[in-house]
Amino acid sequence: MTDASAPQNPQPQGTPPQAPAMRVLGQYIKDLSFENPGVGPVQAQPNIDLGIDVGATPHADGNGLYEVSLKLSAKATAEQAVLFICELDYAGLFQIQNAQQGQMEPMLLIECPRLLFPFARRIIAEITREGGFPPLLIDPVDFVQLYQSQYQRAAAEGGQTPPAAPTSQA
Repeated sequence: MTDASAPQNPQPQGTPPQAPAMRVLGQYIKDLSFENPGVGPVQAQPNIDLGIDVGATPHADGNGLYEVSLKLSAKATAEQAVLFICELDYAGLFQIQNAQQGQMEPMLLIECPRLLFPFARRIIAEITREGGFPPLLIDPVDFVQLYQSQYQRAAAEGGQTPPAAPTSQA
């Protein structure tokens, strides 16, 4: 026996929320600089200072488009002499759909740079090799830790939310 009051095929109450989606629409070098001051061969192990900066800005076209910029800088010194200075601003155009407001910042400042990093790392390695040095292979970056440390630093400085572009000097 069936209950006549129970619907046979229940209809959903409204449309279910869709999962957030991210698409990479393009990747490109925004700025690249390599300086080789022409110092002769150095016998000492060079000291390399690395810097990482991540930023995200909404694209003028809107529609969930964002430009995410990954800036890498490296300065090699040995025996008080600068061997090379390399700076790369590598960017990607991302489309983000169905993301809640609380999901946007981590997607833009963690996931997007994570996708860009291998390509930027390869460019740095190639440009240092072309400059006459061994390729500089940058270790993988933990963008979650980078984001969290910037968030904690901003909170400690005044209880504010973190800036839109966490930075780190390695």
